[in-house]
Amino acid sequence: MPRSEAENQRLREQQRANILDAAMRVFARSGPSASMAEIAEAAGVSQGLAYRYFASKHEIYYALIARAMRGGLSEPAIKEMTTDSPWLRLETLLSRILNARREHPEFFQLLYHVLSDAESPAELRAQMSERGTFLAYELRKLIVEGQVAGEIAEGDPDQLVVALLAYLDGLTRYSLYDPQRFKDHFPDVRIVMRLFKPEVGQEDSSDERKQEDDA
Repeated sequence: MPRSEAENQRLREQQRANILDAAMRVFARSGPSASMAEIAEAAGVSQGLAYRYFASKHEIYYALIARAMRGGLSEPAIKEMTTDSPWLRLETLLSRILNARREHPEFFQLLYHVLSDAESPAELRAQMSERGTFLAYELRKLIVEGQVAGEIAEGDPDQLVVALLAYLDGLTRYSLYDPQRFKDHFPDVRIVMRLFKPEVGQEDSSDERKQEDDA
């Protein structure tokens, strides 16, 4: 019995998703220099079949980048975290960021290749820069609020943001360098939060400042 059009459409969508998933792994490993032959091999299909779904490897590459960009933290998602203390909100935000890197390292590997490729479209690089600026702004805002409350280490908040972003960038680099160790020993958010832990006596000093302000 011949398949229905609905069944054929389902199979086409399944095959397209299979090619995209395989291409994500290939591009994450090799960057934009990866070939359609490598993608087809990873997907278990012929090059001819791959070209039936995508006109070129560049079409696949930018479709994957668009998908990776949609997966980032949005402003509404961050604004939901408004009821807890600054420390807990920062911990929640970092948990989401770290979980994304642990569960989908290939997304961040791909974006890393985009930023490293001088031939990447300027518009795309600008979009990624805008996303990075937004994240840095939200992190800084939480850090400053936490410092005022005495919950987060004193110091230049911009330096703390840079240290954290460098840490996250390092995780992506390490996932490319040693993927098995990255998977087996991915750091818990509590390890990252030690960067922001106040020194002994900071909380007492913060309480004293609050009492002086109240007086």
